Amino acid sequence: MTLVLEGVSKVVGGRTHIYPTDLTLQNGTMNVLLGPTLSGKTSLMRLMAGLDVPATGRILWHGEDVTGMRVQDRKVAMVYQQFINYPSMSVYDNIASPLRLLGKSSAEIDAAVRKTADLMQLTPMLDRKPLELSGGQQQRCALARALVKDAGLVLLDEPLANLDYKLREELRAEIPKIFEEAGSIFVYATTEPEEALLLGGNTAALWEGRVTQFGPTPDVYRRPVNATTARVFSDPPMNFLQVSKTGNKLMFGDGQSTPATGKLADLADGRYTAGFRPNHLEIIQHSADAMAFTATLAVTEITGSETFVHLDHHGERWVGLIHGVQDLTIGADLPVWLDPAHVYIFAQDGTLVAPAAYALAA
Repeated sequence: MTLVLEGVSKVVGGRTHIYPTDLTLQNGTMNVLLGPTLSGKTSLMRLMAGLDVPATGRILWHGEDVTGMRVQDRKVAMVYQQFINYPSMSVYDNIASPLRLLGKSSAEIDAAVRKTADLMQLTPMLDRKPLELSGGQQQRCALARALVKDAGLVLLDEPLANLDYKLREELRAEIPKIFEEAGSIFVYATTEPEEALLLGGNTAALWEGRVTQFGPTPDVYRRPVNATTARVFSDPPMNFLQVSKTGNKLMFGDGQSTPATGKLADLADGRYTAGFRPNHLEIIQHSADAMAFTATLAVTEITGSETFVHLDHHGERWVGLIHGVQDLTIGADLPVWLDPAHVYIFAQDGTLVAPAAYALAA
């Protein structure tokens, strides 16, 4: 069983929200839509659900063309960022409500509600009202109401965004287990690369209405096909630096160079763009092969156990993620280190031409 998008696009008032998109989602899979705000995640989900009609292309559900089918006639469930529960109903009745609309018998409803409540760890709360629950329990109730329909397609639009850190972490750990037991196609929208990695499954990276890459989540993270995907799948975004290939060396901006071995050896001489993630930039040399650069410290952000350092490197803005609380001087020159094994090389058009050595070994 599959959901297939063939050349699907969305245009509103002459403005393109989703460019022609091809996607195939398999039954029993978790599929993450990863991208910044306004990248097209919700627009794509609305097309999948049937809430919007595509400007071009068609949508196939188990081989049947459902492009013009109303959302009410599809086996689709959607969970939003906000807690959408009926406050006057008990948790039991909230979960049961879609089954009653479908005309199920009392026995069928009771069995389905109790099975789903057990899956969502809500059994002790079935007699309570939603406002008597914690935030995490309220969102579990909303999820249970979506799952109880036995929908073939479950769409989750940033469902954990309004929860505090502890609740988000709890539900992030539980959700993959829940989905594995449910067996539907799940589509989960998020702006956070870390969330995509925790959820696993497949990831579609979105940027300005385009799916730039789709595949198993670890592969998209380790081997982005272009600089745009690499930027999307990094928080803060990936850093970039202009480099040149000359003979058997890759030359960096501060007179640094590294041997052009492996895939780099096959590159034609010329200019390229090097990319590296913030957590691979260091203020202490940990590798004998690491290259030293000097940058001006613009801003520091202390997050508790880590410090983000915002740097100006000859007009290029870099961000480093450094372990520990660092006492650094704003405006001062700061030596930073970069291991060539963590460097991706992109062509001038942004296409990946050489993945980082560490990614190939993973």
